[in-house]
Amino acid sequence: MTKTFNVRTMLFIGAALFALGGAMVAMPAYSHAENTVMVGGAAMYPSKDIVENASHSKDHTTLVAAVKAAGLVETLQSPGPFTVFAPTNAAFDKLPEGTVATLLKPENKEKLASILTYHVVSGKLTASDLEKKASEMGGKVELKTVEGAEITVMKDAKGHWWVADNSGNKAQITIADVLQSNGNIFVIDTVLLPKAE
Repeated sequence: MTKTFNVRTMLFIGAALFALGGAMVAMPAYSHAENTVMVGGAAMYPSKDIVENASHSKDHTTLVAAVKAAGLVETLQSPGPFTVFAPTNAAFDKLPEGTVATLLKPENKEKLASILTYHVVSGKLTASDLEKKASEMGGKVELKTVEGAEITVMKDAKGHWWVADNSGNKAQITIADVLQSNGNIFVIDTVLLPKAE
């Protein structure tokens, strides 16, 4: 009787493990599926942080170099969450000649950090969040940046979204809702400046 019980028990456990094993094989197809957005020729994964994703975008090599030079890598890899308005390489190219090279120098680390944190807002804001806030505020919404000064987000008559800084510059949001594990990225076509340089 004990022998029969043991055989039956073993068969039952074996069947259960086989079923569990089958379930475990099937699960990754669902748990690893991610809705990615293409930025700079690379897929941006919602499971990766802001720095990890930006590092793969060929359109953001200047931004990544600036983040490293300013010592902000650790901050932008922290849990946050953050909303980042990320200028492309072409956006940095619009700055006066020599500006980027000068900002990347060690003696200008503080100034560079100030400019970069002016592109960052605490909290995770999506396009729908901005739309809702803007509609409640008469078409535009002011956001306080990590740098301390404000930026203004608004939509024009054609439905395009823009970000205005305190220096009279306006950047168009070209790609919205690039979701990250620690926030969200909006790709913009112009560098924002907290005050006239």
